[in-house]
Amino acid sequence: MNFAMIRRTLGFMLLFLAIFLLVPLVTSLIYWEKAGLSVLIAALLAGGVGWLCILKKPKKREIYAREGFVIVALCWIVLSLFGALPFWLSGEIPSYVDALFETVSGFTTTGATILPTGEALEALPKCLLMWRSFTHWVGGMGVLVFVMAFLPLSGAGNLHMMRAESTGADVGKIVPKMRQTAKILYLIYAAMTTAQFLLLLCGGMSVFEALNTAFSTAGTGGFGFKGDSMASYNSYLQIVTTVFMLLFSINFNSYFLLLRGKCKDAFNAEVRTFLLIVLGAILLISLNIFLTEGYGYGFAEALKDAAFSVASVISTTGFVTEDFNLWPTLSKTVLVVLMFIGACAGSTGGGIKVSRIMVLCKGGIYEVGRMIHPKQVKKIAIDGRKLEHEVVRSINAYLVAFILVYVISLLLISLEGYDLVTSFTAVAATVNNVGPGLGAVGPSGNFAFFNDFSKLVLVFDMLAGRLEIFPILILFSPRTWKK
Repeated sequence: MNFAMIRRTLGFMLLFLAIFLLVPLVTSLIYWEKAGLSVLIAALLAGGVGWLCILKKPKKREIYAREGFVIVALCWIVLSLFGALPFWLSGEIPSYVDALFETVSGFTTTGATILPTGEALEALPKCLLMWRSFTHWVGGMGVLVFVMAFLPLSGAGNLHMMRAESTGADVGKIVPKMRQTAKILYLIYAAMTTAQFLLLLCGGMSVFEALNTAFSTAGTGGFGFKGDSMASYNSYLQIVTTVFMLLFSINFNSYFLLLRGKCKDAFNAEVRTFLLIVLGAILLISLNIFLTEGYGYGFAEALKDAAFSVASVISTTGFVTEDFNLWPTLSKTVLVVLMFIGACAGSTGGGIKVSRIMVLCKGGIYEVGRMIHPKQVKKIAIDGRKLEHEVVRSINAYLVAFILVYVISLLLISLEGYDLVTSFTAVAATVNNVGPGLGAVGPSGNFAFFNDFSKLVLVFDMLAGRLEIFPILILFSPRTWKK
């Protein structure tokens, strides 16, 4: 285990965190807010500790798979511990556990909150509201991907870190060098964020509101700065946000392929399946809330609200325009299913991922075929490309680990004695990085009522969900730390 490189990489990450904190610091200067002092202290602490970590250069710079997983997991934990300081030091969130929950929810792009809705949320200092949304943008593509775009840390070892931090079953290079890959991904990410920001400005949003919304949408996080999330905005702004929530749910490699003119490769099987799931869910929910008596929806309004909610849940963003906790059971069930499916691999969205669902479904069909014809020799294929047994095995292992984490977390949360819907969807919303659930953690509720132990369990779930289970679990294995 190359502890020196782990220390050095953590140091660089803390230095970048200090730079990221300049965004809320500048916001506090613009609005002349006292909370800016807590942001400044947090930035100085992060920068100071980071500088101490990089003072001594390591003798060996090699990073292998084990170090890659450990670095990614520790970076996200340390990032969250320091990122919580502005909320806690300002006194706006007096409990450090609550501040940590809010920060982890931001960086993991979950959007679950302990803050109350309504005027209390809007009264929060603008610099802290900006920091909440900006953590989504930083965490969306991955903080280490950002660091790799500017600092060549370890040559070929970058691939191990990128695979550990990126979402999906198969992460590789889109150009020969990982540093170039990281730069291209962030350029596409920044360009799409800027496009949404400008479109929101055209719809009448202020610069502050448009920046916050664009950051939260790009990271598919969904932290709002209004008590009613997106409900009070006009149809144009809601439609723009709906479109971009879906765009950020698609694999960023597809956008690179589109820029290269490879449209057929860009619209691969995963993207097509994702879009079919979205359209099917929108149609089903629209008809359900339109035809069910007592809801008073016109079809156009039902279609708009269903599209927004489906995009928000499957992208794991978490913005709301309607309290879907009050919708018919069928609509709520569809949304819970979408929580688990999630977005495409290689996007900023959470969930199990469409590509994994496709492989699992094809694997099930394959096993049924083998029972009928035991001697058949056939491999699972996606887009005409046969998948190696190692890929299928890793997806099966991920599903088992996901279920174990989910069940254990649900049992621990259930110790508090809340109803099953609240407990079940609280874990589903955090481990899938969605944000709002149903019951007491629905769109009009929050997670503040859980005790500190349950909040720490949910913090673990958010980190495990964002890093796709194994980078977090590997920290608990004694073999990880042996030479």
